[in-house]
Amino acid sequence: MGACVSTSRSTCSSKSNGEPVPLPCLGIGLCRQKRTKRTFSDHVVTLQHLPSIPNRVFTNGKSRTSCIFTQQGRKGINQDAMIVWEDFMSEDVTFCGVFDGHGPHGHLVARKVRDALPVKLQSFLNSCQSRQNGSDQTCFKGNSMKSDVGDLDKDGSIEDKLNSLWREAFLKSYKAMDKELKSHPNLDCFCSGSTAITIVKQGSNLFMGYIGDSRAIMGSKDSNDSLVAVQLTVDLKPDLPREAERIKRCKGRVFALQDEPEVPRVWLPFDDAPGLAMARAFGDFCLKEYGVISIPEFSHRTLTERDQFIVLASDGVWDVLSNEEVVEIVSSAPTRASAARILVDSAAREWKLKYPTSKMDDCAVVCLFLDGKMDSESDYDEQGFSSATLDQSNHSGNAAESDDGQKSEPCLQRNFTVRSAEETDTYGRQAVEVDGDGEAVNNAEDQSWLGLEGVTRVNSLVQLPRFSEERPGP
Repeated sequence: MGACVSTSRSTCSSKSNGEPVPLPCLGIGLCRQKRTKRTFSDHVVTLQHLPSIPNRVFTNGKSRTSCIFTQQGRKGINQDAMIVWEDFMSEDVTFCGVFDGHGPHGHLVARKVRDALPVKLQSFLNSCQSRQNGSDQTCFKGNSMKSDVGDLDKDGSIEDKLNSLWREAFLKSYKAMDKELKSHPNLDCFCSGSTAITIVKQGSNLFMGYIGDSRAIMGSKDSNDSLVAVQLTVDLKPDLPREAERIKRCKGRVFALQDEPEVPRVWLPFDDAPGLAMARAFGDFCLKEYGVISIPEFSHRTLTERDQFIVLASDGVWDVLSNEEVVEIVSSAPTRASAARILVDSAAREWKLKYPTSKMDDCAVVCLFLDGKMDSESDYDEQGFSSATLDQSNHSGNAAESDDGQKSEPCLQRNFTVRSAEETDTYGRQAVEVDGDGEAVNNAEDQSWLGLEGVTRVNSLVQLPRFSEERPGP
């Protein structure tokens, strides 16, 4: 391990000359202020507290400023997860994320990351606050970016220091998350993993960290007041030049199968497995020595009044809808609260039209409206579901999920890219060729979707459950 690890280009505790400097306040008022309202330290929580936290939504529904929706595909258990956490560190901070699992235990990995990653991000920022409490630095607000920090400008712009701090926060929390997955006693992530697209909005600042091929876009008005799509992230596929170079340098292989030439995959140097369709992911430890990493790409954007909404979604949406189509669908939804559900419904229709012989992938969508406004509760109820309930027909598995991986764990069998209808009925989820092990995977839903049986693009073509540390010589 470690042969493919890149390092952060900036830290929160070093100047260009190597001397320690006090940290900026993250733009969330973390330094010594009169605590007239709840601050970051009031919001630090543990996983045990998550069920009782208000303004944290992770099932189909809405919040004050967003709506979220997920729908199971026709390949087995829903492996997508999503979250919106308002008042994340203070009243004006919102955390959003979408996580797309893959492999035998991908659904468990995605849910574990959904729950643990935001807490790790909070923990790191809290440690920064604790270190900073010993200094005499004056605080500043991130969305105003006013120069009331005195000598900070001598060492670089406030924005640069803010970016450096948030970059390290994302890098450290992602690293800690992957480390926890590797040592988890009840969750085997050897050939299972998850993508992550996470954003933190605070005032006019938008911070983003992501791995894998889930995507974030923004609907924004141009100079003619026309709504346009702005892609905020890059799909980290194995064929991107920088990603492919790293993987090959670490002895991994990148190529597409003959029957799906449009899908490049990552393979072990000595075997045609597991065939991962992304260059970065949590988990997937069978490939971590061969170029697949969990180090996130980080970016910061200053929002303007022209920016209307942000959409996070798994690749089940982006495989069939363009950025422009997504912006059009969300902006034309009859109510904001229904936008995520309507977008998923549109993706489902496109799967039928564009890939009639394929099975629809899982879809998860988060729509965050930047003006902070949503519809009235009565308008929302007219759409047929409530923010406090979970639509069981399109469940994400939250009611019976287990982060320990002790319930409903599928058994790894085999995996081919193409299967007959009979094989599909036998083995459940296409992506990882699992034995359903009961009703959790072998759903009756397939009976109403017979027209979509056939070739399916999957994220991981697992062919070996695990190989020995000692490999035979050539």
